[in-house]
Amino acid sequence: MHIQPAHHHTIEIETALMEGRASVSDVPELWNSKVKEYLGLEVPNDSQGCLQDIHWAHGAMGYFPTYALGNLYAAQLFEAMAAAIPDLWASVEQGDFRSILSWLRRHVHQVGRRKVATEIVRDATGREPSADSYLRYLEGKYSGLYDLR
Repeated sequence: MHIQPAHHHTIEIETALMEGRASVSDVPELWNSKVKEYLGLEVPNDSQGCLQDIHWAHGAMGYFPTYALGNLYAAQLFEAMAAAIPDLWASVEQGDFRSILSWLRRHVHQVGRRKVATEIVRDATGREPSADSYLRYLEGKYSGLYDLR
């Protein structure tokens, strides 16, 4: 079992490294203390702790925030797509993804690198990127899973 704190905790470690407040040799202790502080768990060894993730080993510093941003952007884009494609789920049930691909091509793919992600999301959805759509997604998902309604 791998024990990984939430991505924002990993970002705290990356920030400390980048700002010079921590060195690479501090990472195991920082990781373990974050897991203890945020999750109340003890990390049995570094392979199940700070060494489990391939990003740092590949030198991909600053990669973890992309997960959070990707989730926010995806939820907002999906809401706009679902509003524009009334029969979206019926099409998916039939294995027909043409309307989804068409929407993505028109609103995301054709833009390419001419715009930054925040502009693509704003232009495709009509509003600035925010956590609102993602929070609605999480509320709907977990309310249903845990009968919280």
